[in-house]
Amino acid sequence: MSSTDVNDSCPCGSGSNYAECCELYLSGKESPATAEILMRSRYSAYVKSEIQYVHDSLHPSHREDHDQAAARKWSQDSEWLGLEVVATSAGGESDTHGVVEFKASYRDKSGKHQAHEVANFEKIDGKWVYVNGEMPKQETVRRSEKKVGRNDPCPCGSGKKYKKCCGKPS
Repeated sequence: MSSTDVNDSCPCGSGSNYAECCELYLSGKESPATAEILMRSRYSAYVKSEIQYVHDSLHPSHREDHDQAAARKWSQDSEWLGLEVVATSAGGESDTHGVVEFKASYRDKSGKHQAHEVANFEKIDGKWVYVNGEMPKQETVRRSEKKVGRNDPCPCGSGKKYKKCCGKPS
């Protein structure tokens, strides 16, 4: 790990400087006390390309399937733009399970992206690990009004068909 300026802000978005925040976890000097802190430190690990930390903080049953080379390539080929913690449920110092919903923004050669995930964490032998995550379900938006058809009267009240009035292509 490269040395960092004491004034470098932590990529995790905590507002603290890196040396006093996630670097403590990535270097192994401390273990994250909560699920959210682990999630933030994993994000910082991707930013800093510290993929061994990402691997080691996985649940033991998922480590064998983890492709460190692919994770390292994604980490290095991305420009990390920021982390937003959306919600946290449990995952405190005295809990054994926790859920953290987050959005991680990044840019790669194909453009700007956002990884939006609801992540599950578990505490094993006093240490938090990442278990799995999934994309949150999108709420379905339902219309309260009937859709206007092309041949229906225009809702503006003109008396014309919708396709000849407000629905006319510009």
